[in-house]
Amino acid sequence: MPRMKHIVVAGAGKIGVTIADMLAASGDYRVTLADRAVGRFDGLNPSIATKAVDVTNPRELSDLLKGSFAVLSAVPFNLTGDIAVAAKEAGAHYLDLTEDVATTRKVKRLAEGAQTAFIPQCGLAPGFITIAAYDLIRRFDTLHDVRMRVGALPKFPSNALNYNLTWSTEGLINEYCEPCEAIVNGERREVPPMEELEEFALDGVTYEAFNTSGGLGSLCETLNGKVRNLNYRTIRYPGHAAIMKALLNDLRLRDRRDVLKDILENALPATLQDVVIVFVTVSGKRNGQLVQDTYANKIYSAEIGGVMRSAIQITTAAGITGVLDLLATGKIADRGFIRQEDIDLNVFLANRFGRAYAPR
Repeated sequence: MPRMKHIVVAGAGKIGVTIADMLAASGDYRVTLADRAVGRFDGLNPSIATKAVDVTNPRELSDLLKGSFAVLSAVPFNLTGDIAVAAKEAGAHYLDLTEDVATTRKVKRLAEGAQTAFIPQCGLAPGFITIAAYDLIRRFDTLHDVRMRVGALPKFPSNALNYNLTWSTEGLINEYCEPCEAIVNGERREVPPMEELEEFALDGVTYEAFNTSGGLGSLCETLNGKVRNLNYRTIRYPGHAAIMKALLNDLRLRDRRDVLKDILENALPATLQDVVIVFVTVSGKRNGQLVQDTYANKIYSAEIGGVMRSAIQITTAAGITGVLDLLATGKIADRGFIRQEDIDLNVFLANRFGRAYAPR
């Protein structure tokens, strides 16, 4: 790249800080990290500029994005739509991590006629799993079933939920509560979250998986009329879904999400000792024969730039930084709505950031 491109990272949570660190360490990006909670700026890489900004304030957002190449949104899902609006007004490329379906629809509308790229869902799921799944999908003449499974799990579970907080609590609750897109027997449908529980084993460990919202990204639209069944489920250790359903439904905490967030954040410790599981199965016809292809990968926590990062931090940050790098180097389209399935898996894995997903 001929000169350093200015990147704004909105949101200085665990993921936002990791994104800013990775970009700054590359030497090719000038990074500004923005958040209204200035205490989150402590201990940052000194090459990262910081700015106290309330992203709900349009004027502050507009000033922040002026002259920037791109803004990467790592704020809670309910705030990221405002950043997309500001990005369009400022003429900056826009990337986010959201799993929220309504937010993505808003981003798609904003992308119409835009001279810059709008690339939502650049994290893990939605995000990388879509890139990996579409690499398998391309190999089939006729599709039957596409099953996508992802989980970010503690390596050493030690409570009844068999879970530790590894990313945004708001995002976790949202995907447990909102309707889920799917294609069932050739029909595009909404299915309830936390349902259709299944068990499977991988490398001798038993897991459960159940419907959660947002993980399919734009694949329901892309594959509508082309696949018999398409679904996304979140992976957990057995027993998790039953307890969460009791909290959400029997105790009616789905209607008091602020209370549930408070409970989870005060009861479940965070951990850096985690594992991310990506598991995709595609079946269909190839050369007249019924075949099945599977992609399975596990990514563990690791040290990056002298700092220990959780697997979910690494995978989520690698997703959005990898896509940004492909955008900045002209390897993907640079205007309009860009889907994750438009990104070639091998091109992504060859990228310096996307390499975090390369099988070890």
